[in-house]
Amino acid sequence: MSLTRADVEKVSLLGRLLLTPAELERMTVQLGQVVDYMNLLAELDTEGVQPMAHAIELANVFRDDVVRPSLPREQALANAPQHDRECYLVPAVLGE
Repeated sequence: MSLTRADVEKVSLLGRLLLTPAELERMTVQLGQVVDYMNLLAELDTEGVQPMAHAIELANVFRDDVVRPSLPREQALANAPQHDRECYLVPAVLGE
């Protein structure tokens, strides 16, 4: 089963896409190739193949959390344009 121009027009309408006639032609060919490839994949024997979410094994790439001293307050506020020795001072953005 290949896609027709009417199929692509319907999908573009559902997706609220305004395609030119040239774009419709190109999309019909390209999406038809995608559908043909999916049909080719459907012919493969997948009996006994375990379903998986990823093609390769994933490993956690994050390091372990380690508790350590934080930056001293004076050093953290050193480059702030305005501060009150405890927090950054910024202009109010909600209301007055």
